[in-house]
Amino acid sequence: MSKSNSLTPLKMLLFSFHATNTIILSYLPLYLKYKGLNGTEIGWVLAVGPLASIVAQPFWGYMSDKYKTVKRILQICIVGLLITSVLFFQMDALIAILLMGAVFYFFVTPIGALGDSLAQRRADDLGISFGTIRMWGSVGFATSSLVIGEILTRVGIQYMIIPYLFFGTIALIVTFRLTDVKVDSEPVQLKDVTTIIKSKPFVIFLLFIMLLSITHRANDSFMGLYIAQLGGSEGLVGLAWFVGVLTEAAVFATAGFWFKKYHPLIFIIIAGVLYSIRWLLYSTIDNPMYIVALQFTHGLSFGLFYLASFSYVSRLIPKLLQSTGHLIFFATFFGISGIIGSLAGGALIDTSGGGTLYFGMGILALVGTILLTVYHVLPYGKESTSSQKAE
Repeated sequence: MSKSNSLTPLKMLLFSFHATNTIILSYLPLYLKYKGLNGTEIGWVLAVGPLASIVAQPFWGYMSDKYKTVKRILQICIVGLLITSVLFFQMDALIAILLMGAVFYFFVTPIGALGDSLAQRRADDLGISFGTIRMWGSVGFATSSLVIGEILTRVGIQYMIIPYLFFGTIALIVTFRLTDVKVDSEPVQLKDVTTIIKSKPFVIFLLFIMLLSITHRANDSFMGLYIAQLGGSEGLVGLAWFVGVLTEAAVFATAGFWFKKYHPLIFIIIAGVLYSIRWLLYSTIDNPMYIVALQFTHGLSFGLFYLASFSYVSRLIPKLLQSTGHLIFFATFFGISGIIGSLAGGALIDTSGGGTLYFGMGILALVGTILLTVYHVLPYGKESTSSQKAE
């Protein structure tokens, strides 16, 4: 089988899963508003996903490493996604939405991390750039955000479950053609996971990037509501995500040409500066079209931040524990950060408006960037897996 053919199912998986992810990320807040929830209550619901991911990410990562398969775990999670999403979208009362949402997110949140972990391993095996595979997730996200946004503007936000199930079913079908990971070592034991938790560079790095990822996750949750506050439609929300994720795909696609020239922390610091400027600009906007125009900075900030963070974490983790380490990273990046961003962001946008929320995000991102710069200068900022083993 040729290299391109062996990667086609993986690229299709990333495309279709991130297409479903667009629907949840871009339109769930608007759907919950349609259900009658206020900004604070929407924040609670959006915080359930990250809360579930704190348990789900390490659990499914550990199961993947233990049984030496990413493919089978992906299939289990996608089946869970299809079943629980139907139930989740039937809920009307806040408590029922929260409880069913926790079950739904338990299966959904690990899929992106496992897909990216598999993509990283396949890229290493084939000697190609991870970004050239991962960009297909961004293409799926961008395509879905534009097309689904226009559809929902015409038919109504209440029908968002239909395209969600469509892309979810495609994701399940293509998993049966995936090339699974090949691991010759012994299955991972629970005690081995403590080597990750005890790694000081890894833990300090996660704490510092949280300050950036909190702002990223708050934007994920509330950009749609902010655009609505400024008078924009569902279609405009979709257009904003399309512009942002299109530039993200371009960053991923070209990463192989520029990414290896400098230390990953340099790119993370650059992304932090871009995040700070981006959020402060958003806080001054009074026309939703300006958000669409500035969304090209999403690809530059998130694209750099995510690729460099994922690469740096891979350096800090022994190969045997790659899935577990990647999912702990995801639990922090999307989990803990998502809880804080959703709860604080929901309260702020409800009481003070989107401008105040984005101004606070800009200051927080600036603090995180300064701390990451200090981290890079200190010895811990240059630790690697090999140096950890010598300790």
